[in-house]
Amino acid sequence: MTATTTAPLAAASVRTTRPPSARLRAWATRAPLLPALVFMIVVTQLPFVATLVISFFDWNALYPKARHFTGVDNYRQVLTDADLRHSVWTTILLTATVVLVSLVLGLALALLLDRRFRGRGVVRTLLIAPFLVVPVAAALLWKHVLYNPEYGLLNGLLHYVGGPQPDWISNTPLLAVEASLVWQWTPFMMLILLAGLQSRDPQQIEAARVDGASDWQIFRHLTLPHLRRYLELGALLGSIYIVQNFDAVFTITSGGLDTANLPYTVYQSFYQAHENGLASAAGVLVVIGSIIIATFALRVVSSLFREEAGRA
Repeated sequence: MTATTTAPLAAASVRTTRPPSARLRAWATRAPLLPALVFMIVVTQLPFVATLVISFFDWNALYPKARHFTGVDNYRQVLTDADLRHSVWTTILLTATVVLVSLVLGLALALLLDRRFRGRGVVRTLLIAPFLVVPVAAALLWKHVLYNPEYGLLNGLLHYVGGPQPDWISNTPLLAVEASLVWQWTPFMMLILLAGLQSRDPQQIEAARVDGASDWQIFRHLTLPHLRRYLELGALLGSIYIVQNFDAVFTITSGGLDTANLPYTVYQSFYQAHENGLASAAGVLVVIGSIIIATFALRVVSSLFREEAGRA
């Protein structure tokens, strides 16, 4: 090999090999993140791995010596058992209803707050307040302050106008749970959609008004297409939470009256029936569903960032 051929190879190796100081600098910048990474793995990943292992065993806490490996039988039972299938259907229905109604109400409130009026800051703060309430406290508030048939606010208003005095939780149990979740999650949707409304190009809106477009035409052809990504983001993030919701079902109905969703069924299987393997299998399915939804949410967020970067 001649000197003319070895010189380019040596130059290429110099370019591709990072000096030791650069590698040390890279590790020094990553080092502060290592404790957080280790903590996250210990707190989240190791328990999930343990849950995944238990889900393959017939494991009843009352009979620890009788546990044995069953493969995917627990998953087969989760997917074929009538009660568990019903809890899956309840989870889907609860999630879809709460997310869709919250999006519609959040869009209406966001359009209202996008306009300038006196006291807008106070109104915005009051509308955000429900989202800041602890979920269990919010469920207790709806159960006792609003739904109680004897001293609840709803029946009090109906008594004032001479109306009936229904037992809201007994008559409409799933609707009672959905209403409390809609009340708590509408402000979240409102904030996301309000951010989308305030990121519109004002010059484009003004040009449309100069051309004679009505408010409905501006909303249909400009505002709604612009909010599509924000609507998707709100729906996905809301679905991640509602799929895993346990507080409202446990507090308002205790899973009775056909309101038991999959997280509550996991609670029943684990703490009441002591079926650790079956509960772990159901929990793994909840996690898998949440991961699928979260993957779509991350793609929407990344696309929003790309759009903002391109706009800038």
